[in-house]
Amino acid sequence: MSRELRVDWPACRARGLCHELLPEIVQLDPWGYPLVTGEVTEDLLADARAAVRACPRLALRIVGS
Repeated sequence: MSRELRVDWPACRARGLCHELLPEIVQLDPWGYPLVTGEVTEDLLADARAAVRACPRLALRIVGS
């Protein structure tokens, strides 16, 4: 089962909360925007869902089967 975290770039405002909640696969660029560096594995799924729910701009989603 392959899942990935996607960022809605127009909605994102570079607050960095996703990095705080999911530092294993979300890094920040020099301006604070998220760079997703890996896929959402089973052991990260709960944290990824928490990051999606916590995003103040609703700019994250998990996609894949």
